[in-house]
Amino acid sequence: MSQKITGWDIDGPKLKEEEESYKKAQKEWRDKSSKRPVLDENSSGDDLQMEAEWIQQNFVNHLNRCCKKIKVCARSKRWWTAEITENRKILGSIKRARRKGEASQQQVKKQQSNLRRMIRQSKTEMWRKFSTPATRDQVWQALRYTKPGGQQTTKALRSRIWEVAESWEEKAELIKEEAFPKPLKGVERKAHEEGGEMWKKITDEDIREALLNQLVQKATGPDRLSFKAIRLLWDWDSQRIINIVKASFRLGVHPQVWKEAKGVVIPKPNKPDYRVAKVYRVLTLLNCLGKVVEKVAANAIAEECERSRLLHDGQFYQQQL
Repeated sequence: MSQKITGWDIDGPKLKEEEESYKKAQKEWRDKSSKRPVLDENSSGDDLQMEAEWIQQNFVNHLNRCCKKIKVCARSKRWWTAEITENRKILGSIKRARRKGEASQQQVKKQQSNLRRMIRQSKTEMWRKFSTPATRDQVWQALRYTKPGGQQTTKALRSRIWEVAESWEEKAELIKEEAFPKPLKGVERKAHEEGGEMWKKITDEDIREALLNQLVQKATGPDRLSFKAIRLLWDWDSQRIINIVKASFRLGVHPQVWKEAKGVVIPKPNKPDYRVAKVYRVLTLLNCLGKVVEKVAANAIAEECERSRLLHDGQFYQQQL
């Protein structure tokens, strides 16, 4: 059973019944953050790299201490309740007693029946809560929920030169090579050594809008810090986020920790042979704090194009980047 942590219950500490816990977590972070100065106009690229790493590592550790961890396991179901957990424990104790001869098989079957009935009732109630207030568009989500899942494993894959990959590691490496081919020699792009003057035009409100306009449902990158977590960091330490975004533009540097990603592999539809690596698409999930910088850059480019009239008046599609 997988017990991998996929995130944290950010809303939990904000509830009224846990208001004290929220204030305590906020104070602990502010005390820790106050001991580390924020970036300024004299900070270097190395300072920016270390600041991005510090925020990622320390905020993840802080959430581990003050928030409930969300883990993926066989019982990661919305309908799973504390009552079901308790009855499952009771069933386990009866089974152990049965092996010792202290309980009958009839008692085991009775508790199993009670547990199944409780699960059915919880599922029915959860479905009723979803379907009753659902709008016209939301009703069609039921079709997606009731559809059987696709194939969870892939067959042995082969590359363009007929190399065969059978193990999970070999498949991952082959798909990565197909999806992200290395550039030809002599055509590598060289990064600018420093940024331009755009960072002077970026305001605190631009950064705030770039963060708050992001959907909190977006998938997270390897650091597992969702936009909901980044918003919590904004509430506690907004100046740190503002300064690191501005430093990134001023120096023309995107920190290495924001370039790390995890890939989700999905098959392209209607392909004749799914044993070929190139028929799979990789969805790249980046860390959310880096996406805030990208959003600020996209908005700034769009505004400059509008101001300088770089786009044709007849162009409507994707004028807003």
